[in-house]
Amino acid sequence: MTRAASHALACLLISASTLAATPPSKPLVTPAGNISDGRIRVQLIARNAVTLSGEIAAKIAALPVPEGGSFSKGQALVQFDCGSYRAQLHKAQASLEAATQLLKVNNQLAKLNSAGALDIAQAEGKAKEAAADTSYMQTLVGKCVINAPFNGRVARRIAAVHQYVSPGNPVLDIVDSGALELRMLLPSKWLTTLKPGKKFTVSVDELGSSFPARIERLGAQIDPVSQSILAIGVIEGNGSSLLPGMSGWASFK
Repeated sequence: MTRAASHALACLLISASTLAATPPSKPLVTPAGNISDGRIRVQLIARNAVTLSGEIAAKIAALPVPEGGSFSKGQALVQFDCGSYRAQLHKAQASLEAATQLLKVNNQLAKLNSAGALDIAQAEGKAKEAAADTSYMQTLVGKCVINAPFNGRVARRIAAVHQYVSPGNPVLDIVDSGALELRMLLPSKWLTTLKPGKKFTVSVDELGSSFPARIERLGAQIDPVSQSILAIGVIEGNGSSLLPGMSGWASFK
């Protein structure tokens, strides 16, 4: 055996003995949490979190509620500059009025045998077409304002006032200001003792405070890989200081 080979073999033997003497590392915490002491990682989620998008191509005229601001259900959150759409609506309404008058005159002439069936049919067709155009433009104008679907707060402004947006472009992220949900992954073997209504305590990292909570519902299926199941909890009592996105530990006795 050459001197280089002898040196390499000696290094391998030393490495192997060092690894054998090193104690095994601490097992990693499972995705469900530190289940050895009954603690599970939990995240606070708003029941409703929505990204509002425009349904028409227009320039944003106003965003009345600032980031972090509160709003009520039905309140205007986004207002678009819809001058051109309203002008087209007025034009469609004028066409509808003219077509309606023409149909009325033709019906009167028909009673005097001065208008034929073809004239009446054509007038009816124009009136229906004008009514359809008017209805379409009324629908577009109705989309010039986006109203709040629930009570909540503005989480983020994605677009700005005076910015032109196309249909489907996101404008605002909003979150429900009601009770928050506590989402966590529980070991599936806990299902034998853990049911909806089960009490537990949540320690929130950002606040350094603990809150009483209970399990509201369990997920519909078990993840076979992690052997865990989704659980949804709610805070009991006053949780006004809590915000979506906070996290902490859920402790089960």
